[in-house]
Amino acid sequence: MMLPLALLVFIACLAAVAFTFTNGDTSRNKALKRAQSFATINKVERSRRNIQDQTVNRRKKILTDLKAVDRQQRKKSLSLGSRMQQAGLTANVRGFWIGSAVTAMVMLVVGYILFHSLLEALGLAFAAGLGLPRWVLGFLAKRRIAKFTSAFPDATDVIVRGIKSGLPVHDCLKVISTEAPKPLNEEFRQLVENLGMGMSIDQGLDKMFTRMPTSEVRFFAIVLGIQQKTGGNLAEALNNLSVVLRSRKLMAEKIKAMSGEAVASSAIIGSLPPAIMILVQLSTPSYMAPMYLDPRGHILLMIGGFWMALGVFVMRKMINFKF
Repeated sequence: MMLPLALLVFIACLAAVAFTFTNGDTSRNKALKRAQSFATINKVERSRRNIQDQTVNRRKKILTDLKAVDRQQRKKSLSLGSRMQQAGLTANVRGFWIGSAVTAMVMLVVGYILFHSLLEALGLAFAAGLGLPRWVLGFLAKRRIAKFTSAFPDATDVIVRGIKSGLPVHDCLKVISTEAPKPLNEEFRQLVENLGMGMSIDQGLDKMFTRMPTSEVRFFAIVLGIQQKTGGNLAEALNNLSVVLRSRKLMAEKIKAMSGEAVASSAIIGSLPPAIMILVQLSTPSYMAPMYLDPRGHILLMIGGFWMALGVFVMRKMINFKF
């Protein structure tokens, strides 16, 4: 009985040892597989994060490049030559400065004859020589840009109809350059001439944006650029652009109508002090004489002019809506 019992105990010990080693190997294999799965998940997560970081960095770079290009184009559009082109004038910067100098000399003589004071005459000449020509140039440029913006949606409609009827884009641009009203036809005529000399459509539209720095031209250039690179239905894209431009125009007219009361109020408030001063000068000149003859009156006039200019500037910023 002892021998079978000892044999049974020996077999049980061998089974226990074998089970222990086998189970250990299985646990070790499971641990290795789990570690490998964790490493794979970490690699996938790191690669996904790297792709996301690359995408974010690419977007940041694109935005930085777009801002740099927009800043450079704005600098070009704000130069004196560009402002003269926006006003529809020849970009003769030298002639502009000569005209400003002549205006300043004439106002210097007129101011000295009127005020009998060299300091006041110099102030009048400085304002007339630097301020008046730039104000006139800005007024002409703003009026011309407004006419161009108002007629630009019609130009996109002409291109849409021409493309749907089978005409190429270049022929549609020629139709606009001959049939559209001023200044739209002048700008598209310049664009057609640049394209005829071998310039690409992107370069031609960049030059148009320098002459007409409006959002409408920028949208038009983006639509044509994307269509050239990726393809697609250009007529549908330009039709959507025309809808957007007309909506912007409608919104601008609505804002102008809603802010009309504020504009009229600011104009009345800003014109009341000079109007009262002129009326008092015409009715009782002796009452206003110390303001012109006494040095303290000169100081008060300068202080009053400064505060009036500051108030007009603040009111203009309050009623100037941009979108």
